[in-house]
Amino acid sequence: MDSIQQDMGPSFNQCRFVPYVMMHEFEALLFSDCAAFGSGIARADLIADLTQIRESFTTPEEIDDSPQGAPSKRIMSLVPEYEKPLFGNLAALEIGIQAMRSECPQFNNWLRRLECLPEQSSGSGQENGA
Repeated sequence: MDSIQQDMGPSFNQCRFVPYVMMHEFEALLFSDCAAFGSGIARADLIADLTQIRESFTTPEEIDDSPQGAPSKRIMSLVPEYEKPLFGNLAALEIGIQAMRSECPQFNNWLRRLECLPEQSSGSGQENGA
């Protein structure tokens, strides 16, 4: 992440730029709570299958051991009608941010960095790049 910030140049406001490069893809976060995932997409019948995938990796963030092993590809093999924006959002809402933080250390560390940023005063003009 430091190299990304350095590439942005000295005039860039690095205090407000906290990049997050996900190891693989968004769907990995959905494996944080397989029961909630199945419930969120109205497929409780898949909880055992989702859990089996999750238990094959140390953390959900590591799910992706081949082009066919990407989290979304694994999900689509179980749910052919899977649509990322719709199903992903429904599952994420059911799972909740705390479960994702608990199971995904890189994601959690990024959120901690954001939480430590100093608050900007609303009258400073900083929000609009001024």
